[in-house]
Amino acid sequence: MAFLEGKGGRSPSSFLIEAREELSRYETVLVRETSVTDIIPASDAFEFSSADGTTGKASKVLLATGLVDELPELAGIEPLYGVSVHHCLYCDGFEYVGKPVAAFGEGDKGAELAIMMKHWIEDVVACSGGSEVSAKAARKLEEHNIPLRSEAIQSMEGSNGELKKIVFRSGPDLPRAGLFFSTGCHQASDLSKRLGCRRNAKGGVVTDPVTEETSVPGVYVAGDVSRDVLLVAVAIAEGAQAAVAINKAFLRRDGFCD
Repeated sequence: MAFLEGKGGRSPSSFLIEAREELSRYETVLVRETSVTDIIPASDAFEFSSADGTTGKASKVLLATGLVDELPELAGIEPLYGVSVHHCLYCDGFEYVGKPVAAFGEGDKGAELAIMMKHWIEDVVACSGGSEVSAKAARKLEEHNIPLRSEAIQSMEGSNGELKKIVFRSGPDLPRAGLFFSTGCHQASDLSKRLGCRRNAKGGVVTDPVTEETSVPGVYVAGDVSRDVLLVAVAIAEGAQAAVAINKAFLRRDGFCD
């Protein structure tokens, strides 16, 4: 995303830098900038190994590995992503009120996204990238007065991260100030799958409403790995919720509460 929701336009990178600085103040917290490559349940603990060769044991595991957004394979999109091309309408949609935008997604995905955007933004064009939309989606687009460009996209053109126009392989160019896409996402790590954590239909890890644990005792999740509302503010809240649950589990283990 271009900006961190709830933080007044601050970039995600600056948020991470500040968060790591805050963690460095705590002597009991050790930060390792490496990837955990494996976690194996052992007796009353978990054994883990990392890409830098670090190994160890942990009583509890909190997975906050997040998701990877699948960027559309469109020429010229990478320099624009996060500035004028976005994956989250709720994070960045309000910035485009009064501006011309496009919604991209193959099949009905782009049409469905365009209809959502129409609630906030007047000038919306749906782009299906050369694929057909269903008759039902086409009717909905017509009902909401949303044009459809079904031609394949040749390139995205702009400068300094600002989208200027969408060039199609056939037909006229489409001047746009922004584009939102719906192409899906996937888990950034397969650790939850390898641990055997149960998932729901969306691919998110399911947690117990009482203990906050996953289906694997001692394993907790926070953030987009849960596939709940995919916002940083929600991820922070889930982290706090998981921390409280882990602390209560330790209190029960050590006989301080039932």
